[in-house]
Amino acid sequence: MAVRARRAGRAAGRRRLLRAPRVAEAGRPVAARRDAVTGDEEATGTVRSLVTAPEGGAPPELRETVAIRPGGVEGDRYRRGDGHFQLDGCAVTLVAAEALDAVRAETGIDVSDGRHRRNVVVEGFGAAMDDLLEATVAVGGARLRPTRRRPPCAHVESLAGEAGLASALRNRGGLCCDVVEPGRVAVGDPVDVAQPDPRAAGAAIADRLRERPVDGSHPEENG
Repeated sequence: MAVRARRAGRAAGRRRLLRAPRVAEAGRPVAARRDAVTGDEEATGTVRSLVTAPEGGAPPELRETVAIRPGGVEGDRYRRGDGHFQLDGCAVTLVAAEALDAVRAETGIDVSDGRHRRNVVVEGFGAAMDDLLEATVAVGGARLRPTRRRPPCAHVESLAGEAGLASALRNRGGLCCDVVEPGRVAVGDPVDVAQPDPRAAGAAIADRLRERPVDGSHPEENG
């Protein structure tokens, strides 16, 4: 029952992503574009920062631009085969800027220097970003598919030198992504849902059909 409830909650979140404009948690309005299938507005975001580390355990480096390749980010330890969790198949990692902002506000821990060790910091989709799971996401010139959460771990906390960081990032530690289409990404680039999770798109269309009057008229035609 608990598993079904989690799945239902995630599906509802994806429908919200398709159905209405979003507002960033920091209070700034998020731009939106209209989905070609459902006609609903989709949230869009931006790349706040980019991070690589040349080898496992090495200090993170903030980058203005990176090249995302089929195996990961050029110059990053995971593409080189030297990541701490190399066998888990996590080519590129995303984390929400809203999550990092919340951690700083709640705990005073500031990892905006890249010590969170996620590759792409994205602003505009909320702290957890679960709505992006299984969607195809255009990030600058690349396309990624977030496949699962990337939980925070004691290893990241140890390297960051910040006690409590893993706990503070629980349920908002970022997402693992497959590379759908390589490309270059720069700070400030747009982030769009290029193709929503097909299950979410189908649910959104079903919702729209249920809202349509039985006689086939549009609601606005009925006054």
